[in-house]
Amino acid sequence: MAHAAQIKIPATYMRGGTSKGVFFSLKDLPEAAQVPGAARDALLLRVIGSPDPYDKQIDGMGGATSSTSKSVILAKSTRADHDVDYLFGQVSIDKPFVDWSGNCGNLSAAVGSFAISAGLVDPARVPHNGVAVVRVWQANIGKTIIAHVPITDGAVQETGDFELDGVTFPAAEVQLEFIDPAAEEEGGGGSMFPTGNLVDDLEVPGIGTFKATLINAGIPTIFINAEDLGYTGTELQGAINSDPKALAMFETVRAHGALRMGLIKHLDEAAQRQHTPKVAFVAKPADYVASSGKAIKAGDVDLLVRALSMGKLHHAMMGTAAVAIGTAAAISGTLVNLAAGGIERNAVRFGHPSGTLRVGAEATQVNGEWVVKKAIMSRSARVLMEGWVRIPGDAF
Repeated sequence: MAHAAQIKIPATYMRGGTSKGVFFSLKDLPEAAQVPGAARDALLLRVIGSPDPYDKQIDGMGGATSSTSKSVILAKSTRADHDVDYLFGQVSIDKPFVDWSGNCGNLSAAVGSFAISAGLVDPARVPHNGVAVVRVWQANIGKTIIAHVPITDGAVQETGDFELDGVTFPAAEVQLEFIDPAAEEEGGGGSMFPTGNLVDDLEVPGIGTFKATLINAGIPTIFINAEDLGYTGTELQGAINSDPKALAMFETVRAHGALRMGLIKHLDEAAQRQHTPKVAFVAKPADYVASSGKAIKAGDVDLLVRALSMGKLHHAMMGTAAVAIGTAAAISGTLVNLAAGGIERNAVRFGHPSGTLRVGAEATQVNGEWVVKKAIMSRSARVLMEGWVRIPGDAF
């Protein structure tokens, strides 16, 4: 019998922050995949190597973790005062779906670099030496991100001495500004706190009732005190990801939190919405040893945070969740703020499994609603490989 030949699609494999993924220019995708729908999803699933019942993604570009099972589609922006439109797809590892419900804050660090190199940014806006300011429209959530990309001799500078915990080697620093990061389209009609409360009693049948801060900023996130779940906040991946009961408990908490936030209408919808919301637990500062062997002292951080992504404890911290952490820390009375000492602040440094991260945010109240104009953090990005990806021609 005849078999379809492989086709090749221009693509770039990039690290952004503590994630990596396959980047495409929209115009380079096959015509059927240039619009949202089943063909696009099928193409990305095949590129990444999903669904894979072995959880390895051997036959694709994915790395079998939520941090490495990602795809990005970029195009020149159709919006005024923006350079590039950025669409992020979180590809499930073992199930046949792509989750388009949120952004990837880590890969956001690579968007400006790719856009400049791919000719998606007006050359007049890129200095020969200095910093290019790339205005990104994040299409998944309808938000603006400003990327400050270093330029040397007319090209993106990728090497440098900026160190990011969770990334082995240093690189050039890319500063990101997440403008007005609170969600508008979901969960509370624009309210940062969809229930109207800084802290809620979240009832999870069969598990318990927990104090929780439910926030839409950067990405919808459920924050719970670590001690209420039986944890210390110093846990590394193995302590959670090797415990099926713990993972099932977190997923149940996440589903009930999603329902409470108005992100889903029925509990069973949570299974098809794995990327959002995130669930995280917080604790006051304590000494611990990061996954790299680096000693983190209580005095090095303002609080400890551990977060789950796509059903597993993240090895570091999702960039969008870091925005949620910074935002919640800036608002007195949230569980994040209380874990960080309960004081007013416009920046916070938190401990995660790989080390520490600093994020800044300033919060104000406007007509009784909390507003954050922007959150700021630094990441880095680097091209790992560029050329073409190949997939069977009948895969989408």
